[in-house]
Amino acid sequence: MDDKFIREIRIRKDEIAEDSYLQEIPAVRSMDVLRFQKPVTFFVGENGSGKSTLLEGIAVAYGFNPEGGTRNFNFSTNDTHSELGRSLFVLKGIKRPWDEFFLRAESFYNVATQIDEYERERSGYLKYYGGKSLHQQSHGESFLSLVQNRFSANGLYILDEPEAALSPQRQLTLLLLIHELVKKGSQFIIATHSPILLGIPDAQIFSLDNDMFREIQYEEAECYQVMKIFINEKEGFLKQLLQEE
Repeated sequence: MDDKFIREIRIRKDEIAEDSYLQEIPAVRSMDVLRFQKPVTFFVGENGSGKSTLLEGIAVAYGFNPEGGTRNFNFSTNDTHSELGRSLFVLKGIKRPWDEFFLRAESFYNVATQIDEYERERSGYLKYYGGKSLHQQSHGESFLSLVQNRFSANGLYILDEPEAALSPQRQLTLLLLIHELVKKGSQFIIATHSPILLGIPDAQIFSLDNDMFREIQYEEAECYQVMKIFINEKEGFLKQLLQEE
């Protein structure tokens, strides 16, 4: 039985204007249907490849607030999200998640502010986030607090570059948290540059590099390859990069 909360997405290309910048994104140009076959799905690619745009489009099409939070969050501080969400069809699973959250690294501050506002409106709301304002913690601490206290079993979590605030050690902590939540029935869709997070067992990885949208193996991810070369051949790598004799 397919127990994914999001089973597949389809891009309705005829609804996208011919002069839209979305036509230049590999995921839009080269993909019609994307089926989620694993509980963890990654989008990887260089900056500007469109992975965050695709992730945001999925979140908006599913019903999330474009700036992040749960589907009950209803606020807007800067209307910069793309139009892709209106051109995506999301095929949902039979089961509905018990919990849902969309995280955007670039608007996490705004989400934390909105959580404080909800606390002022309804005392006790912060208990769902560890009982302490996310603004009173470091960026990394607040993000892990969010995952540890707000995320639960049988949840759907869409995360855009969650490693942005985390040290390598904290990325390993996040990997463990995701792995434990997956064992409890959760589904994750993640855009990332982190070779650490990509190491989560039995994940599906899609690359948007080289103007193509394709499924790849872990070892094919460019972020992994660059990190491997740097660690294993640091001297030669730096000499070539810095053009030193």
